[in-house]
Amino acid sequence: MNQEEQDILAAIKLTKILKTPKQHLATFGVTRTNYYLITQPSYDDLLQEQQEESVIREGTVVSERPLVVTPRYMANLDGFSSDARKYFENLVQTLGPGAPGILYQYRNEPAGLDIVSENVEAISQKILADLKGKGDTQSVVIQGVDHLWDVSLLQFIYQFTANSLKGNISEMGNMGLLNIENSVGLPTAIVREIEEMFQRVRQGDDPSKLKEKLDRLGVFDLYEDRFLSLFLKK
Repeated sequence: MNQEEQDILAAIKLTKILKTPKQHLATFGVTRTNYYLITQPSYDDLLQEQQEESVIREGTVVSERPLVVTPRYMANLDGFSSDARKYFENLVQTLGPGAPGILYQYRNEPAGLDIVSENVEAISQKILADLKGKGDTQSVVIQGVDHLWDVSLLQFIYQFTANSLKGNISEMGNMGLLNIENSVGLPTAIVREIEEMFQRVRQGDDPSKLKEKLDRLGVFDLYEDRFLSLFLKK
């Protein structure tokens, strides 16, 4: 394990999630979660003996609607290492290319950074008290590591996702979205998404998006005639 990996593991262990959202991730919509991430500044050793400061980062973590995906689809996404691709390929062999899985997509929207003359514990308690007074049940408060603050934020995202997963799967299952459509061997949710994309293309949307989707799912051959007919009608 190199030094960078050791630093990341240390940051994860030092991260404390002091307040979590009351509601889990929405199954059928976008979830916006405001965060307050408090750290001891990385320049702390340069401060005078009696001087204490904390860094407060504010922002919003946006979680898009969870997507039903397949192992084959995940293996064709960019940004994964060769080892990760082998993992997905093994899932294809074990579970089948159309086995349903859930993909969560996040983005971070930073809102600001403040440096205050108080220690981390004191400012954390003030923020917690302020949120409680406002009746804010959805914001998250995190104590993290300054130079790896985004790792601390990702640690929250990981736990938030893990705690939401069971409920999301249950709601999707109750809607029949994880059922396999025998005609194409794909989960119902994906079949519906493909049908919606075909409809949007007929209304003028870019057909390359549909082609990319079908290629990543590995099912273009099943929809090839329908796809080509879009251009014949034009």
